[in-house]
Amino acid sequence: MPARRTHLAPSTAQSELAEALDALRTELELPGEFSPEVLAEAEAARAAEPPPARDLRELAFVTLDPAGARDLDQAFLIEPRAGGGWLVRYAIADVPSFVRPGGAVDAEARRRGQSLYAADGMIPLHPPVIGVDRASLLPGEDRTAYVWSFELDDRGAVQRTGLERALVRSRAQLDYESAQRAVDAGEHDGPLAELPAFGAARLEQERLRGGASLDLPDEEVVRDEHGGYRIERRLPLPVETWNAQLSILTGIEAARLMLEGGVGVLRTMPPPAPDAIAAFRTRAAALGLPWPERMAYGDYLRGLDRRDPRTGPVLRAAASLFRGAGYEVFDGTPPADPGQAAIAAPYAHVTAPIRRLVDRWGLVASLAIAEGRPVPAWLRESLPELPPLMQAAAARASRLEQATLDRVEAALLADRVGEVFEATVVEARGEDRLVVQLDEPAVTANCPAPAGRPMPRAGERMPIVLEHADIRSGSIGFRPGGGAALPS
Repeated sequence: MPARRTHLAPSTAQSELAEALDALRTELELPGEFSPEVLAEAEAARAAEPPPARDLRELAFVTLDPAGARDLDQAFLIEPRAGGGWLVRYAIADVPSFVRPGGAVDAEARRRGQSLYAADGMIPLHPPVIGVDRASLLPGEDRTAYVWSFELDDRGAVQRTGLERALVRSRAQLDYESAQRAVDAGEHDGPLAELPAFGAARLEQERLRGGASLDLPDEEVVRDEHGGYRIERRLPLPVETWNAQLSILTGIEAARLMLEGGVGVLRTMPPPAPDAIAAFRTRAAALGLPWPERMAYGDYLRGLDRRDPRTGPVLRAAASLFRGAGYEVFDGTPPADPGQAAIAAPYAHVTAPIRRLVDRWGLVASLAIAEGRPVPAWLRESLPELPPLMQAAAARASRLEQATLDRVEAALLADRVGEVFEATVVEARGEDRLVVQLDEPAVTANCPAPAGRPMPRAGERMPIVLEHADIRSGSIGFRPGGGAALPS
């Protein structure tokens, strides 16, 4: 699905929006600039760790990220094996070498928890000299990395896993859209040659495990070259889905290592509760896409046609099956239920240490266990701190994302109060509220149900009238328009 882009029209709205977004940093108590002490320690740590003995710079690693990214956590190389299957190497940024446990950079990273992506600029987890410079796997630069290696058979199943610290050099920085164009054009040579087949095989492994993926449309606030803002809504490209399988594979194997070693931190999620499954089954049937009784929910979600207008509401309803994610730490006895239900396996976060605090712990523990060394004392002692730190960071990121989206949506509509819009009903909430999605601009909002008429069903279209749009608070108000529902 191509991106849908909507630019702000009035300059007055742009100016007010810029002020409202800047105010969010204070309202949400977002982290500010790094202190001189943190910056000085980060600068001094640039060459604190000697290069590892292993040199893999002859390998043609590449990165694959959103266009313009500079905090590059991962680089990959996928090669076919002579007997079938693949040898996959996945290099992860060596952040642990630049962060001294108990030091100023470490303390500040624990306070932040994760990088935040505000519309008016990123709020990084680490100082730039680490996050977008020395640790980042930038093309043409020598970098130390945690290099995972996986031998997979022709079905994508893991036969052997290795992990070592090595010197690497990325050959190219690829972005999703140009990479997808290359794949679509049939370019069979180069770094992407094996990615589609690898991705398909790993997605089949996900199906065999009983895992599932929502693949909901992304809604992102993007700042353009003129200083204005727009909302982009699109489905993930196939190359993004295949690339995600690299991280999922690594997270599964890292969890296995830590469970075998008896110490670590897992990303967990309980299986859907029976009442959530029953409620989703009812909603899917009401939307005209019933979930067959004997089909696994992962197979059902994978089989939905993303071009069908009913699919969006079904996927949105399916979010009720993917709740309760958290972090479980252990030192000795592993968690009673170590699984991550959507992945259908134990899983750990280890592939984004530049942007997420917990990954540094997972990497250090995994390497120590893989090499048969004791896990460092600082790591074991600090494990209990991680779940509350990550929970607070995730909540902060969620508040920022929603508040930013609300204010940009209000700015897109600020000069259109009283106008009638065509909208699609996304879902009904209770007996009198609807969630609707405008055709243009790309805005999702609440609206009262029309009085004196049957409750619209998800997927139906209806006219709505904009009553107010306040940029500073992000508040938008609609009411049903006159007339009957529009044809779907």
